[in-house]
Amino acid sequence: MQAIKAKITKGLLAGSEIETCDNSGAKTIRLFTVMGLKTVKGRMASAGVGDLIMASVRRGRPDMRKQVVYAVIVRQKKEYRRPDGMRIKFEDNAAVVLKDDKGNPKGTIFKGAIAKEACDRWPGIAKIASIVV
Repeated sequence: MQAIKAKITKGLLAGSEIETCDNSGAKTIRLFTVMGLKTVKGRMASAGVGDLIMASVRRGRPDMRKQVVYAVIVRQKKEYRRPDGMRIKFEDNAAVVLKDDKGNPKGTIFKGAIAKEACDRWPGIAKIASIVV
């Protein structure tokens, strides 16, 4: 995982259900914690594009359901600002399921666009991404 320059507005709270945009076998995951988050005691965890999260699989293949997985947020509806002043927002929230916390994706195909911030931070995702916005 590498640092990114953009200050990304956190658009997904703990408890959010997120669609996955890969062919890992999970369809919907529920975010329950954000890895590496340092915040005030009692504040609800929130995640933005490029953040590593832990989530439980809510819908998907029977062998994937009820499993705890690592994932990376690749799209969010909440608009965020890039260092050049451009504001970006996507039409849905989406994540990519990982094999481990090192950033190796479980799936081999990603559906839809992937945010440039997620590709900059996670080289394993950048290799497979076909559309980078």
